[in-house]
Amino acid sequence: MLLFDKKALAAFKQNKIALVGLVILVAIIGGALFADIIAPYDVREQDIKNRYQPPSMEHFLGTDEFGRDVFSRILIGSRVSLMVGIVSILIAMVFGVLLGAYAGFKGGWIDQVSTKIIDALMTFPSLILGILVVSALGPGEKNAVIAIAIAFIPRFARVARGPAIVLKENEFIMASRAGGATDLRVIVQHVLPNLVGEVVVMGSLWVSTAIIIEASLSFLGLGVQPPTPSWGMMIKAGVDEIQMAPWLAVFPGLAISLAVLAFNLLGDGLRDLLDPKLLK
Repeated sequence: MLLFDKKALAAFKQNKIALVGLVILVAIIGGALFADIIAPYDVREQDIKNRYQPPSMEHFLGTDEFGRDVFSRILIGSRVSLMVGIVSILIAMVFGVLLGAYAGFKGGWIDQVSTKIIDALMTFPSLILGILVVSALGPGEKNAVIAIAIAFIPRFARVARGPAIVLKENEFIMASRAGGATDLRVIVQHVLPNLVGEVVVMGSLWVSTAIIIEASLSFLGLGVQPPTPSWGMMIKAGVDEIQMAPWLAVFPGLAISLAVLAFNLLGDGLRDLLDPKLLK
């Protein structure tokens, strides 16, 4: 598996862009994990007398319409955005890769039917499909995870299907099948390990898209519900007061941009490692 090869790791260490993305991502995840310790204020503590306070030494990123500390709410809200984005992509990765690999390996009517379903779902943009699913299931954090996962399952299935079709014609696959190995065993032992590199790269890139979709769902009132803070919901509240208190929307927006940038930089670095020329 390429991503765990010594040459690949050495090349990754020399990729400054990927390292920058990794450092930013570690900082964001660290802030989310230790938010309770880092956050200077209780995210639900209201101080009406000090509402709409601009950034200051007391409130690093200002206060919102209820006098709550924006910096503390961004830290706690990062947990929701990261959790929804990462978990939904992991779920989509597991089901999508298994579906695509099995369909491509089996071929025949199974592949044809699966391809038709995948193509039909792919006609919907991820955000629109997510909105449709969460509208049917109802708002909430868990339903947002399910909705985003469903939106990305066909994309992972398509990524896995093509290589599975190619791999099943290889001699080592045919030898394994001739030796009496079941299709499931061949897929797990031989097909899936050869898909790990590309799937991990696409997953790291698509996490950033999942974070944006979660923020969009929360902005529309279909994602995380109050009083739990989330970046998308904070932007929604800040848009109404954009002229009087622009920091309410700007800083959560910057947090989303930073997280998206980190995942994209890391994903680009991992994708570069798939080029054999870089490992020579």
